[in-house]
Amino acid sequence: MNRQNISRENYQTYVWFRHAAEAGNAYAQFNLGLMYKKGDGIERDYARAYRWLRQAALQGLAFAQNHLGALYYNGRGVQKSDVEAVYWFRHAAEQGDASAQQNLGQMYKKGRGVEQSHELALAWFYRAAEQGVASAQSLLAECYLYGRGAAVNYPLAMAWFRKAAVQGDPVAQLQLGMMYKRGFRQAAAQGNAGAQRELGLAYADGLGVRADPLRACAWLQRAGDQGDKESQYKLGTMLAGGLGVERDEARAL
Repeated sequence: MNRQNISRENYQTYVWFRHAAEAGNAYAQFNLGLMYKKGDGIERDYARAYRWLRQAALQGLAFAQNHLGALYYNGRGVQKSDVEAVYWFRHAAEQGDASAQQNLGQMYKKGRGVEQSHELALAWFYRAAEQGVASAQSLLAECYLYGRGAAVNYPLAMAWFRKAAVQGDPVAQLQLGMMYKRGFRQAAAQGNAGAQRELGLAYADGLGVRADPLRACAWLQRAGDQGDKESQYKLGTMLAGGLGVERDEARAL
């Protein structure tokens, strides 16, 4: 390794990771592989990244397994192989790695390295979405929006898009606006409690539509009158706290 290619502040980090990695420490192998993969303080070298990430992955480190799968997927440092990518994504996903769960879902969605299955894609997106990954939440919402792997369910689609949009996911923010324009309000007007709830939440948070607390309360009230618990809770907090509406503790209770 040419020391001139390493910045001074990262040299000591590299040295310690290298010593520990050569001694068999899986976390050091992972971190060293990541430095090579990203070119973080050292010259980027995918072949060396593959070598160290593979050693860490073989020791069962989920983070390394996911990154190794990505190297196989993109053909960086190793011959491209969707089958190998799926193999390592699965190992990491089964250990609970959220990024790997999303990646495995994408492989099932596209039919790369596995037989295409929208049902399994949805299942893995759901696991990642439950862990708070915004991009997975958006992908899961698309499954419900277009009926891929499950029946079309607009309220669920909007709910997951909203979760992703709150985290700043641009795809989810765009889809929320498009759903509103495509007539999501019609379903709410026809009495669908789920649609009423999501429309009310959209107005409350200003996601996909301009924030309008009065309209938010109106739609949440309609859903709440049908027994929707989430709507009742949101409406209660808005009224109790005077969040954009006149404070009304009596109605809140």
